[in-house]
Amino acid sequence: MEQLLDMALEMGFANAALIDTKDIVFNPAFRPLCEENLCGKYGVNYACPPDCGTTEQMKEKILKWSKAIVLQTLWDIDPLDGSLTKSAKGKHNKLTRQFIEQTQKTGLMVGASGCSLCNPCAITSGEPCRFPNLQFSCMSAYCIFVKDLADKCGMEYDCGPNLVPFFSMFCFS
Repeated sequence: MEQLLDMALEMGFANAALIDTKDIVFNPAFRPLCEENLCGKYGVNYACPPDCGTTEQMKEKILKWSKAIVLQTLWDIDPLDGSLTKSAKGKHNKLTRQFIEQTQKTGLMVGASGCSLCNPCAITSGEPCRFPNLQFSCMSAYCIFVKDLADKCGMEYDCGPNLVPFFSMFCFS
């Protein structure tokens, strides 16, 4: 397990920590954040609500796995600049995908934002998902209490002005 943490740090993550999935706090009260559609993916992305599953189904997807490695990147950006934030999240998710490929483990990716493998998502044209085995949902879609997760992993959630953290997870057994 220590090798996974070392690999994550060598790849460029600022922090990485292991956690038992049973210790992750889920709060269905976070689902309305997705419904606000600030990211623009609500209802137009298979990996996002309402199409990704109910809050209970999402929780069960994670609890199917016994362990998770939580990955954090830090970005010196203005959090109110949507284009910089979107770009940083995309880079974070790409790094997460590369990490998963290097582990050669089977598992579940939870991203810093919803799936962006296809633009637009196949759902918009009524087609099935083009990459169902690679598709990933975000922490909000899973209703994960990210601040609690960061605290349990010894990571900062509020890093100060213009230092923005992004989190993802890879769940495995």
